Amino acid sequence: MTAPEYTQLKAYARQDGFFLSLLWIASFILYIMGITNDMLGLAALMLAVMTPFFVAGRLRKFRDEGRDGVISFRRSYAYTVLVFFYGAVLLAVAQFVYFAYLDNGYLVSAFSKIISSTEGRAVLQQYGMTEMMDQSLSELAAIRPIDFALNILTVNMMVGFFLAIPIGLVTFRTVKLENDKS
Repeated sequence: MTAPEYTQLKAYARQDGFFLSLLWIASFILYIMGITNDMLGLAALMLAVMTPFFVAGRLRKFRDEGRDGVISFRRSYAYTVLVFFYGAVLLAVAQFVYFAYLDNGYLVSAFSKIISSTEGRAVLQQYGMTEMMDQSLSELAAIRPIDFALNILTVNMMVGFFLAIPIGLVTFRTVKLENDKS
């Protein structure tokens, strides 16, 4: 890969990483709102599940427009990893801002309300998890916003490393197809 090709790869990956971060931030917002509304929680889950399909679609666009319909598996893998990296960094920044300045303990209090409800306590007692859940809730309350953001950053980057394999395998193309419009 030449220097201009690498620059092009990074430019497309930064742009698509930004779009991926918007998808993830929307999913995160819907998750927070979905704690009290099941439909919004389901929408958050659906946006999160769309991630590999979204990235594969953006990779196809890069392949067809930026690479003239041809891209190797190695370049597909690198592009996908970079998209996940850029998206994860921007999501981590958004989550840090949320937990540091906007949350004010909402997430922990919402979880506390759920597990202290009559139904929540009954389920926890049935499975013998009451003490463990209380301990987990107190540990969640002690997590600093930067620690939460860095943890999510790490998880999303690792997901990117693993999802890049099937995404790259599905989207790489070594020869230009005859019916391409280019």
